[in-house]
Amino acid sequence: MEKWVCDVCGYIYDPEIGDPDNGIAAGTAFADLPEDWVCPLCGVGKDQFSKQ
Repeated sequence: MEKWVCDVCGYIYDPEIGDPDNGIAAGTAFADLPEDWVCPLCGVGKDQFSKQ
């Protein structure tokens, strides 16, 4: 699975890890994240992420 990086703060969303602190299970692809999911570090939306 592809990793995605936040263009604002550099946080890397790794689908193999997910975002367990925010209820996103490991194995969740970036495309399958809820539309209202935001970067856990800086709070920007999915549209501010780029494929790594």
